[in-house]
Amino acid sequence: MAGPCPEPNRNRAVKTSLDRAALHRAYRDGLDPAAIVAACLVAAEMEQNRGVFISVAEPAARQALATLGPFDPVAKPLWGLPFAVKDNIDLSGVATTAACPAFAYTPQRSATAVERLIAAGAIPIGKTNLDQFATGLVGVRTPYPVPKNSVDPALVPGGSSSGSAVAVASGLVSFALGTDTAGSGRVPAGLNNIVGLKPTLGAVPVRGVVPACQTLDCVSVFGLTVADAWAVAEAMAGFDAADPWSRRVSLGAPGALPPHLRVGVPDAASRRFFGDAAAERAFDAALALYAGLGATLVPVDFAPLFAVADLLYEGAWVAERYAAIRPFIAAHRDALHPTTARIILGAESLSAADAFAGIYRLAELRRAAEPLWGGLDLLAVPTVPRAFRVAELDADPIGPNTALGTYTNFVNLLDLCALAVPGPSRDDGLPGGTTLVALAGRDGFLASIGAALHAAAAVPMGAGAHPVPPAPEVPAAAGPEDGIEIVVIGAHLSGMPLNRDLVALGGTFRRAVDTRPEYRLHALPGGPPARPGLLRVAEGGGAVAAEVWSLPPAGFGRFVETIPAPLGIGRVRLADGTAPAGFLCEPAGLVGARDITHLGGWRRFVAEGAA
Repeated sequence: MAGPCPEPNRNRAVKTSLDRAALHRAYRDGLDPAAIVAACLVAAEMEQNRGVFISVAEPAARQALATLGPFDPVAKPLWGLPFAVKDNIDLSGVATTAACPAFAYTPQRSATAVERLIAAGAIPIGKTNLDQFATGLVGVRTPYPVPKNSVDPALVPGGSSSGSAVAVASGLVSFALGTDTAGSGRVPAGLNNIVGLKPTLGAVPVRGVVPACQTLDCVSVFGLTVADAWAVAEAMAGFDAADPWSRRVSLGAPGALPPHLRVGVPDAASRRFFGDAAAERAFDAALALYAGLGATLVPVDFAPLFAVADLLYEGAWVAERYAAIRPFIAAHRDALHPTTARIILGAESLSAADAFAGIYRLAELRRAAEPLWGGLDLLAVPTVPRAFRVAELDADPIGPNTALGTYTNFVNLLDLCALAVPGPSRDDGLPGGTTLVALAGRDGFLASIGAALHAAAAVPMGAGAHPVPPAPEVPAAAGPEDGIEIVVIGAHLSGMPLNRDLVALGGTFRRAVDTRPEYRLHALPGGPPARPGLLRVAEGGGAVAAEVWSLPPAGFGRFVETIPAPLGIGRVRLADGTAPAGFLCEPAGLVGARDITHLGGWRRFVAEGAA
């Protein structure tokens, strides 16, 4: 990446990249993880003076190292990976400050997410700086030294998870935990050229996390690659009965890249770059990557989403931030950072009626936003609409923060998942990037697309010079442990209206393939919606375009239950020699149907019908 980068790798004792693939290769070749941990601890100690780390966790690191065992990345997928923890997340035996020294306490137990990461082989290095009480997107609202942006120290580092993002981008750790309420797991990623994964609400437990807005808080992940961030999220995810906000919800799983995607993008009226033409050009360059992957870009009116975003710092959710630390405020009002106080103490004038008014308004806007998802697989938005400089906050500490949340604030309020991915650099060498946004539970789906986009962007990882490694290959055929394969030939194809139902059940794309030339394809009478019927014939058949998806057993069962007569499930013989389960039609259901075999597939039939 061209542009200002005065000190790209601040962990000078470590010569290898700290991404999981590179580090595990080094471990396999004989590198001692104790050497990596020692180097990371020294670097973290140095970075306390620069505001990246608030505390260094040497005893916790040594303890985790002692229980690591022999190299086994299967049993422990994060084996030997050093990581940092945002200092509003508990790490046993290390003070949690939330960037407010008067608030500090020393937990006797780590947060659920941290416990699970250590069990998966990760090594905690220390606690990172943040906007106080996770209130802010700029990363400068802290009583400690402000972490410097890893790419250009004149830029804001992004918040509230500032230290975590800078630590990853600067080569101090392999990955880091953040939290995300309004965009704190995405904005710092975009400003430091790394990946930021914000999971579906409740998928990763928040027990042991200092609350900001408990109804919206997520534990997020900063990584050098999408594969790394995904591995961390998988290790943390899972229901926790001790956490009242935990949900029995799946993240899904990454699969092969679907060949047809419909990606919603801001229409002309919804583009907000606040005068930063370089940011807009970088966004257009990123959208070209989506198109290069075969996606269809669909302009969308973001007015309903912007209206939702406006609610986050009004009424109910400001009151929720106040409620989270109300007892502390009563005893230590003067300990709040001035800007943090200005925001949170504004709730003191609000009433319960104001809070309910906000909740009711959100329900209205959620319903108004639902049609937006019709026919879309995901949204693609700028991670940050403009790169702000620290000096600009002296004159206006609120305005730039508000602007940074333009495309992030609505996500948790609408129960969406998101993935921030680096994109082509701006003209001035500063990071560019987009955030992929999808319905809850489609995290794995976003990871599939995000990995391909990151590789296509051809930018280095973080502030360093190491290239993005190739994305792990997804097997063309699913094994029994991966789920049950199903062949789709109609509206469940990628980019078609019912595909989102398939993905919502945990479906992952496996491959595009034709049937063997022994089928007739029909457009069945009735509808809407129009439905195809596939019938195997003894002679006179043709090849029909199909896609193979994989569903977990429970999802497969629920999917089959929804199939109406005359359709059913049977074995569909494919040109690649396999015969997974798929849609077939009873002969009796073809009365009055139109034979469309000559078109080669349902997608062409729909396209010609639309024309």
